[in-house]
Amino acid sequence: MKTFLITLLILVLPAVKLSVPDDLPMNKVQVIGSHNSYKKAIDPALFKLFQLKDSASASKIDYEHISIIDQLDMGLLNLEIDVYADEKGGRYAHPKGLDWVKNQPDFDPEGKMKEPGFKVFHIIDLDFRSHMLTFKDGLKQLRDWSLAHPDHNPIFITLEPKDGASKSPASTQPEKFTPAIFDELDKVMLDNLGKDQIITPDMVRGKYKTLESAVLHDNWPTLKKAKGKFIFVLDDHEAKRAMYITGHPSLKGRVLFANADPGTPEAAMMIRNDPKNPEIPSLVKKGYIIRTRADADTEQARTNDRSDFTAACNSGAQIITTDYYLKSTHFKSDYVVSFETGNKYFRLNPLFIGSVKDTQGANK
Repeated sequence: MKTFLITLLILVLPAVKLSVPDDLPMNKVQVIGSHNSYKKAIDPALFKLFQLKDSASASKIDYEHISIIDQLDMGLLNLEIDVYADEKGGRYAHPKGLDWVKNQPDFDPEGKMKEPGFKVFHIIDLDFRSHMLTFKDGLKQLRDWSLAHPDHNPIFITLEPKDGASKSPASTQPEKFTPAIFDELDKVMLDNLGKDQIITPDMVRGKYKTLESAVLHDNWPTLKKAKGKFIFVLDDHEAKRAMYITGHPSLKGRVLFANADPGTPEAAMMIRNDPKNPEIPSLVKKGYIIRTRADADTEQARTNDRSDFTAACNSGAQIITTDYYLKSTHFKSDYVVSFETGNKYFRLNPLFIGSVKDTQGANK
């Protein structure tokens, strides 16, 4: 009976049109945002060459995004950024893909890839065109937009540190992340976005002994306190996650949340890419913030299959990512992701409708 009632509430949510009060904790909303948010299209000639060699893999990366600022202006409230370490600069300044097909347009006319510091792009040597070539410039874009829109709802950002070596020795090899590089990553974020713009693990932990204890006691900031801010989660669940946590129990002093497992002191935000994962609703109800995906590898868009998006909505996962907040310009499809009524990318979390209805009724 309880499951039936929850399902019924989810089905009627578009018609309920409940307001989202400012005093609601930020884990009790649901937002839509983009995946690989910085990604521009691969040059058509280079893409065609790759397609001839591996059509299946090519189809998975056959998409692009409008600028980060345009996405934020639309109302998207989640971004995903891939970062590559480049301590000395220039490691990724001349992608091999420029040699595979001649006379491509310049992807870095200002020479930003030659500068030391973290770079932002999708795939080494192939999918290298980006709306934020350097992480530093990307953070400044975010800060400038945020300061111009100080009342914006909190923006969730998934940050993936990438350093997987290529199987081909002829390819550019990435720089490996180290504890010192993670320390520098935190510093770059604080220097270029600003501590005042970031919701950190320390803020959420507050007086509690561990970060997880704070989360399980509903100690997330309210929407009012989170306005104008960003919150980041590290997308790794193995060596790099452990490296980031080591020396920082409960993520003390860190900028990023970690994709930590339930039952660990650092558990707060988690990534569960499969929206049909049965554990998501229970994790959400306990207080964790979960990110999931509405689509992946262009598959759902090509078949106009919205079942994963529906599952993501119903799961209660607070963050739903998509490559298709706009229809594809690469192939014909009507697939597009947004909530059905009201704010297209922000709403009350369906798993908390009852508690908010009771609160609003009591305040009348």
